Formats: sequence, structure tokens, C-alpha cells
Amino acid sequence: MTDLHPFIAGLPKAELHVHHVGSASPRIVAELAGRHADSKVPTDPEALAAYFTFTDFAHFIDVYLSVVDLIRTPEDVRLLTFEIARDMARQNIRYAELTVTPYSSTSRGIPEQGFMEAIEDARKSAEAEFGVVLRWCFDIPGEAGLPAAEETARLAVDLRPEGLISFGLGGPEIGVPRPQFKPYFDRAIAAGLHSVPHAGETTGPETIWDALRELGAERIGHGTSAVQDPGLLAYLAQHRIPLEVCPTSNIATRAVLDLEEHPIKAMVAAGVLVTINSDDPPMFGTDLNQEYGVAARLLGLDERGLADLAKNGVEASFLDSDGKKRLTAEIDAYTAQWLAR
Repeated sequence: MTDLHPFIAGLPKAELHVHHVGSASPRIVAELAGRHADSKVPTDPEALAAYFTFTDFAHFIDVYLSVVDLIRTPEDVRLLTFEIARDMARQNIRYAELTVTPYSSTSRGIPEQGFMEAIEDARKSAEAEFGVVLRWCFDIPGEAGLPAAEETARLAVDLRPEGLISFGLGGPEIGVPRPQFKPYFDRAIAAGLHSVPHAGETTGPETIWDALRELGAERIGHGTSAVQDPGLLAYLAQHRIPLEVCPTSNIATRAVLDLEEHPIKAMVAAGVLVTINSDDPPMFGTDLNQEYGVAARLLGLDERGLADLAKNGVEASFLDSDGKKRLTAEIDAYTAQWLAR
């Protein structure tokens, strides 16, 4: 069988579902933990592997928030953001919509203007140095409730940084119903932001329906349980509403128990536009290249199939039309050159 990893490594890609703090590499997490000696996060990169082993989704959230606690100054924010872009460049990620949770930082005392300036400075520097185009999705941490929703909407609409293009909702789904967040999504959408909530990761398809009907979702984060409702799959396929699929994440958080039974196969069979993403890659011991490898195995893809998957990510992105054409052409040129060897 052909080893597809060399092809994947060079394949130009877009990533649409990847979290800011969750993308902190062990090297950066260890550096931040060393700066803040009161943290329970290990300072040894090797010890972080054990620390990032989760028993369930609730445990994952606890660990995630302990890493959030390491981001305490605008300088921490800038370091994290710039280094994420460096890691993306190594994987030939050309464009990424990075999910940022400003409330987690501003509520811990980072000045809101300092936070905005830090991510923007890192974004511009990363594009100049690495050629990686970053855009922001500001998301509500669902576990923090409506006060966090109010603050996130205010920061997104009133202090909107140049790179901000979308508005999301993350965190636990159980006990955090989607409809309560409708006023905040309405405000963000009215301000010209796209709607990209998580839904159906650890709950059933009704959560996805709520995201579509109440939050105006244009893409769905995860959408794992969509396959339980044939009518929902048909709706997603008909309206070309993409699912941001993160296979290894789903196993790590126990949202899916067996990778071989991952619902991505049923999603694709139903004609749904599927994109491949890494979610919180270092925490899950993965990266986007590995996720493409997983998808290739689960879906039986060859190089052309992987190129089409990469083009799905471009199509589902909020990149401008010229940017989409350029990145799609780059994917096609790379694939043609590879296959002509």
C-alpha cells in the first residue's frame, strides 16, 4: 500500500477547527508553566504526555482550563499565537481559522486591548515570516454561561480586531443548551461575523438542529451525532453546511469510542461537505497531517482523494474568493506535480 504521509506533508492545507490555547505545543506549555511556578501543569515536556491523557470530556475541560491559566499577560498571548503559526507552517497549513476564547484571558486579568494587540501583532508577524494566514473565531466558553456570552459578544463587536471573521460556542454541551445563546449570535451576525458553533459532539442531533435554527450556524463544529438523524444529514448535504470533523479528538474525549466506527464514513456517504481538523492537536498527540492520514485510512483515499479533502477545507472556509482560488490552484498544482513524478 502506498505511503501517503510524504504526500500529505507537502499538501497545502486550510484548517478550520483548531483552538488557540489547545494548540500550545509541549515546548510552549512547558515554557509558560516555568514562567508561572504556582501552576499544576508539568514543566517537563515529556510529563505533559501523561498529563494530556483524558478519562472523559469533563476531565479534558479541566486539563484544558489549567493550561488556559498559564496565559496571564499579553506577552504570553503573543508568544503562544506566533508559535502556533510556526507549527502550522511546518505542516504546510496555508490558512487557518483559529478559535480564540478572549473571555478566558480577559476574565483572568489580561487587559482586553492588550489581548487584541497581542493576537494581531502575532498574526501579522506570522504571515510575514511564515506565510501562514490566520483569521480569528471568537468563541463563547459555554461552561461559563451567559456572562461569558455577553462579554464575548461585546469584545467581538465593539473591539473587533482586523483578523476576526466568525463567532463560535465551545466547551461542554451537556447541560449547556444552544438556544440560550441566540441573542449573542444574533448580535455577532448583525455585525457581519459568521456563525460556527460546536454542536453534536457529546450530545444528540437535536443540538445540531438548535445550532442551525437558533444560532444561524454556517458550519458545525464536530457534528459527530448528525449520523443519528438521516433527515439532518440530508439537510446538511442539501444546504452545503460543512462539518468540521476532528477524528483523533473524538477518540481522546470519548465522544467516539472506536476510530474504526467513526461517523465520518456515513457523513461522506450522505454527501455532506466534510473538512478535516485537529481541534487541540498537542493535547491529543496529533497534528493536521496525522488527521489527514487517519481520514485517508478511514475513507480509503488516494492522493487525489486527499487533495479533494484539502479543497473541501478551502471551500468551507471564510477566505475571500480570490484567496480560495489561489489556494485551490496551489493544491491542484502540487497534486499534479506529485502524480507526474
